[in-house]
Amino acid sequence: MDGTPRRNRVISDQEAEHISRQEELAYEIKIEQVMSANPFIFTSSQTMREATVTLRQMRISGAPVLHDGELVGVISIEDVIRSLIESDPDAPVTRYMTTKVISILASDPVVDAIKIFVSSKLGRLPVVNHDGKLVGIITKGDITRGLLKAIQQETLEEEMRRYRARRIFEDIESDRTSLILRYTIKADDFTHGGSASSRIKRALLRLGASPQIARRAGIAIYEAEMNLIIHTTQGGVIRVEIEPHQISIDAYDYGPGIPNVQQAMKPGYSTASEHVRELGFGAGMGLINIARCTDSMSLESVVGKGTRLRIKILLPQEEAMGEGPAPKEATQ
Repeated sequence: MDGTPRRNRVISDQEAEHISRQEELAYEIKIEQVMSANPFIFTSSQTMREATVTLRQMRISGAPVLHDGELVGVISIEDVIRSLIESDPDAPVTRYMTTKVISILASDPVVDAIKIFVSSKLGRLPVVNHDGKLVGIITKGDITRGLLKAIQQETLEEEMRRYRARRIFEDIESDRTSLILRYTIKADDFTHGGSASSRIKRALLRLGASPQIARRAGIAIYEAEMNLIIHTTQGGVIRVEIEPHQISIDAYDYGPGIPNVQQAMKPGYSTASEHVRELGFGAGMGLINIARCTDSMSLESVVGKGTRLRIKILLPQEEAMGEGPAPKEATQ
């Protein structure tokens, strides 16, 4: 990350590629999922002496202060030190507490709390519900622990998914075992462009494909997917047959067809509209990129009837899918 403020500006595709899963989770996880619920509190009638003893015994650096159930302030170690310097231990906590309380809603994303911590010197934030009632407290440590726990849980779940997926090939006895994935692609659906290729790439990784094989397949399928979105009138279908030693990809549609297939294979040739080009697509390199990432490619097209693109990626013996030991959690 370059440290450039992102507020009020669009994040580029290049920047988006480097957004970590931790950053994504900060937007997905809610405060209530990582906060400390039912926090220790002080009442407005308690003294700084009591606060000093309690903070030391509880080993906490601060706590909210309530008056008749309402949040009125926050007392911290810094406030305790000030009262000791002024030899005023029997003063009420309301005399030294911070009254300009910055609180956060339990339903807010964790990233909102991170922003407040970054822009202030606060060490904790009271968490309230929509009625303004205190329901918890959140610290930087709570956020760190919450994100680590979420990442660990995701990692475990992904390992189990991969283990179960790989067993598809290992447990079934047949002369030829394959898994078929099928995706319907809509014309002009740029909003979901790339979703099929992402899902297929994730499926390949879960089945045991190497990252290199998954990337090659992902690039080829992405280009085929975008061709269906850009150049068809009714969309089309991507069908992927996954076998332990090869991946067969079939992308087809029923119109409008390609008048000159040989010309379409030339670098830079494109029939994309100006609108599509303005969106950043249609550079005429899609088929070239597919050919570079695959072991074989064939393109057939009939004007007015449709186009069919067939692709194959071969896996050497050492990269065959469906192999590998089960994760420890799965054998317990």
